[in-house]
Amino acid sequence: MIGHKNIKITLRCTQLVNFKDDEYHSATAKIIEEAGKLIEASFEFVCHHEGAILFRKRK
Repeated sequence: MIGHKNIKITLRCTQLVNFKDDEYHSATAKIIEEAGKLIEASFEFVCHHEGAILFRKRK
């Protein structure tokens, strides 16, 4: 599926992925200035929810 001709290469590549690091800091912004500061601090946009802008950043 990945496109490797040798299964050993696929196994080596998939072992480099560490799914334990899927932990995030979360933050919310109510106004565009707050959102800008979060983006400057390397937070990434997630979605809009009930008037808030949600962001996350890997721990």
